[in-house]
Amino acid sequence: MPDPILSIRDLSSGYGDFQALFGVSLDLTEGGLLGLVGANGAGKSTLFKAILGLLPRGRETVTFRGRPIGDLKSEAMARLGVTLVPEGRRLFRSLSVEENLILAGEYGRPGDWTLPRVYDLFPILRDKRRQRATELSGGQQQMVAIGRALMANPSVILFDEISLGLAPIVVADVYAAMPAIAASGISSIVVEQDVDRVLRMAQDVVCLNEGRVVLSGRAGELTKAQVTAAYFGE
Repeated sequence: MPDPILSIRDLSSGYGDFQALFGVSLDLTEGGLLGLVGANGAGKSTLFKAILGLLPRGRETVTFRGRPIGDLKSEAMARLGVTLVPEGRRLFRSLSVEENLILAGEYGRPGDWTLPRVYDLFPILRDKRRQRATELSGGQQQMVAIGRALMANPSVILFDEISLGLAPIVVADVYAAMPAIAASGISSIVVEQDVDRVLRMAQDVVCLNEGRVVLSGRAGELTKAQVTAAYFGE
């Protein structure tokens, strides 16, 4: 197996006096895609916030290419090359599609992901580039959110519920971009509710339940029944 680019070890975190994560550990391989599953409230978004430095975590609990980075704040994580496609997209409402993308590029790192390349990945965005991003359909807005993350030229993208609220045909269009993203060398953790999709697209799968890892393994070695049982805490 390739060496991990991002490792989480015994990470516990939460909100004030409320503990939401309990000793979470996982590895994201270089260039790999890890599917993160779990019911609502399982701790998936909380884990992303902790990884990004938006919630407390110990210095040794997060390592990037072998370097402990648990003491870095979110701005430093972005400069390091770890970025988020957030649940709900959170686009700049007053800006056009192209302005949303360009702004991300200006604050990102230099690299191969440029405006033309994002438009090649999502051709509809080229046609809609002058429109306000929030005037687009939900699926097209999700493409803008993904394109914005790519414009930062990250090494790791955390995708939080990118299919939430989208029609199945639109979800398929969004996920069709994943092979090209992986081929560019970007490693990804994808939160996804569709167990079948996770087992098809991911190399590794981790299931959270009540803030704890209850199942992890290679996608090809896990069955839908195993993942579903872990998902529901059976």
